Amino acid sequence: MRSLAIAILLTLAGACGEDRQPPPGGQPSQAEVMFNTKCARCHGIGGDAHGPSTDSLQPRPHNYTDPAWQASITDDQIKEIIVRGGHNMGKSPAMPGNPTLKTHPEVLDGLVKLIRGFGKRP
Repeated sequence: MRSLAIAILLTLAGACGEDRQPPPGGQPSQAEVMFNTKCARCHGIGGDAHGPSTDSLQPRPHNYTDPAWQASITDDQIKEIIVRGGHNMGKSPAMPGNPTLKTHPEVLDGLVKLIRGFGKRP
């Protein structure tokens, strides 16, 4: 049942016009599912700030592929923004907080790894 739910979520995330290959192990991590279903709406599947909701946002979401942005922020700052949300961090009020991730450090670490990975793409 869980596999079906993940497949549906990934299909919906992919319906935004960008295709993403399934991970080599077949099952996406919880961080990948969360990014694809929550974060990608604004930050884009490729982390380039071209998600389906981006055009309506002011301020615009960060482009995770930007080397200057990647260099300007620490992993701990990224985690804090994810947990506390944009409004609480002086950023976009459209970005909700995810306080439950405090008790799921593996998901939070996975999100940071994904975000950092966008900065390493050619």
